[in-house]
Amino acid sequence: MKHLYILSVLWLLFVNCNGPKAQKTGEAETQMEAGSDLPPAFRMITIPSILVEPDERAEYLVKHYWDNFNFSDTSYIHFPDITEQAFVDYLDIMPYTATSVVSWSVRNMLEKAEIEKKVFLYFTELYEKYLYDPNSPLRNEEFFIPVLETMLASPVVEEKVRPAYLLELAKRNRTGDKAANFTYTLADGREATLHSVVSHYTLLFFYNPDCHNCKEVSEQLKASLSVQYLIKENKLKILAVYPDEDLKAWKDYIPYVPEEWINAYDATARLKDEEVYDLKAIPTIYLLDKEKAVLLKDPAFEALEHYLQNQITQQ
Repeated sequence: MKHLYILSVLWLLFVNCNGPKAQKTGEAETQMEAGSDLPPAFRMITIPSILVEPDERAEYLVKHYWDNFNFSDTSYIHFPDITEQAFVDYLDIMPYTATSVVSWSVRNMLEKAEIEKKVFLYFTELYEKYLYDPNSPLRNEEFFIPVLETMLASPVVEEKVRPAYLLELAKRNRTGDKAANFTYTLADGREATLHSVVSHYTLLFFYNPDCHNCKEVSEQLKASLSVQYLIKENKLKILAVYPDEDLKAWKDYIPYVPEEWINAYDATARLKDEEVYDLKAIPTIYLLDKEKAVLLKDPAFEALEHYLQNQITQQ
């Protein structure tokens, strides 16, 4: 059912809103006035018909998505089928427009929500759940940064320590920034640095031998035609790094790591102790360019695969 909701919202990027959707909203509002315990259904905006290009429609939709929402009505908090579903649909539109547009929209939306503290905190929790939780397929720290910055500036938020800490982590190794350098150690004791890896692309793969998800992603990397093609063409190197301290566990796992990967560990424990990278969950992936600038920060595997496929197609 969720996918149907998402498709209906994305459909708005290509066609105008229609009568039946507005009629359905009107019926919900009538039920509310008649004594129903349900709040009014989420009322979608109408995109001006003069906007015909998908990117224009996406920008308008993201900017005006919450125009019809009553942020002072706390009853919405208790109906995730209405409010959380509308919120997820909002997040699904974000990748179709510029990050600057998303940032403006998020700030504007949360500033409106400040009218009611419970509603404001409800939405900031949803943002963290979907944009920051490592298990969320919608996670995107670039979209989460304006949430944290708005929380720090808001009089509604009394406890600022946690959002300040999360913001500091989120701003480390951002997309477009040069990835922080560090020294890694190989099984034979030789040392090298991330920045010394010479390759058109470097896939930085933080893993743990006992991690089920790490093994799953590792198998996906091995099976990926895009990854294997780029490795064969000497355009991609995978630097697999174990950031923890159980060296025996790492050594026992060496036979399971592909020989063409650079399999290393952090002998200094600096990665973990100084939080050089935000390793809130393992595995964590970064895709870097030849200058070690971050192209993708902790993407879902599907996003990584899609990006690499596009790069190969454009060659």
